Amino acid sequence: MSSRILVVDDVTAMAEQYAYDLRRLAGHRIRIASSGREALAALAEEEIDCVILDLEMPGMDGFEVLRAMHERQVDVPVIVYTGTGDYDRCAQAIRLGAYSFIDKSESMQRVVQEVKNALDRGRLAGEVKGLRARVEAESTLIGQSPAMQRLREEMGRVAPIPSPVLILGESGSGKELVARDLHALGAAAGSPFVAVNCAALPESLVESELFGHEKGAFTGAERMRRGAFELAGKGTLFLDEIGELPLQAQAKLLRVLESRELTRVGGEKSIPVEARVLAATHRDLEADVDAQRFRQDLLYRINIHVLRVPPLRERASDIPLLVDHFVTALCARFGMRRKTVDEPTMRDLMTHDWRRNNVRELRNIVERVIIASGDNTIRREHIPPEIRGNTDAHSNDRPRTLNDLKAEAECQIVMAALQRNDWHITRTASELGLSDHASLLRIMRRHGIRRP
Repeated sequence: MSSRILVVDDVTAMAEQYAYDLRRLAGHRIRIASSGREALAALAEEEIDCVILDLEMPGMDGFEVLRAMHERQVDVPVIVYTGTGDYDRCAQAIRLGAYSFIDKSESMQRVVQEVKNALDRGRLAGEVKGLRARVEAESTLIGQSPAMQRLREEMGRVAPIPSPVLILGESGSGKELVARDLHALGAAAGSPFVAVNCAALPESLVESELFGHEKGAFTGAERMRRGAFELAGKGTLFLDEIGELPLQAQAKLLRVLESRELTRVGGEKSIPVEARVLAATHRDLEADVDAQRFRQDLLYRINIHVLRVPPLRERASDIPLLVDHFVTALCARFGMRRKTVDEPTMRDLMTHDWRRNNVRELRNIVERVIIASGDNTIRREHIPPEIRGNTDAHSNDRPRTLNDLKAEAECQIVMAALQRNDWHITRTASELGLSDHASLLRIMRRHGIRRP
């Protein structure tokens, strides 16, 4: 797909020559601006992929354009050029945020290459930003418990299917991580993953965030803006806490899902929608339908496939793996020597119910005790009093079958023993009273237990 290039020059003949050559040599779509103010107006009206900017213009020159772009947070690569041969001024433009500079006397082949480099850098910056967000998210899908294995199996079945998925789970249980993995396992893994927290959107801006708006659509709409559906392209749009959407936005979302096209706020043009929609909530949407807080027809549209993310109390055997992951990641982040968690502390962490915020709560506690512990071992006195010795951890769990409880208990016992013995198979088998290490390996295979 061709890119949209903005050429800014007060000399019309020069701008038109650049536009002609960029179309001819690279197939780009070109827009021309004859002044700095016209350039800023163009950036406000449509999505521009790269700017070629003349530094020497009357009125608002190229430097002022760069400063204004920085103030308005317009993140578009800019190539500046000059006909004076004053490269000190070009270097100054680089310090103001320009990507590179060229001389007006240089060949168009060089200009085309610089534009390609700038576009590649912009795409790479977007990919790096997405990867950084993925890496920095503390993974809640770590775990080898039966509940997590069932979830992974269900994810493997629905990931290749482009229809919507509704992800249910308590706060902090890892719904967004499930959505990201569904995207990574799906057919559009190389396309964008766009996450929108519906609970965090002001009601007045919900439609603008989801569907975009045209310049001047409302007070403060100083430039055209693409919404989350357009930004997702052929990739995945994740609507977190969809149960918090106002009814008016629910109605428009339903129309978009049914017609597979949208209209920006303040616009008239229909734009096709290709993104796969994943939604998540901690609410009981069936009860919300009965209370007329959620549209039944929208619920039927988004719950074609339903995945339930187990709360942490239903997979307590995963806690040692999660704690190990958090301790390793946080100690590295803080520049500390890696700490260890003693057995009584780990036992307390495994028996706490984590009902308030699940894995997110566990991660926060681990960060707190890493800072609170003065030496290299985390002990019971370092963890909050309410977590120590919780004997009623599972008193309010939903009913589970005897086989579920037996499998979870066996998995917990084996995981704890492996942790105590630093994953030494023979020593662990001996401690557990098994006949040989092969017996332990069979149990580990049955539960899908692997050394992290």
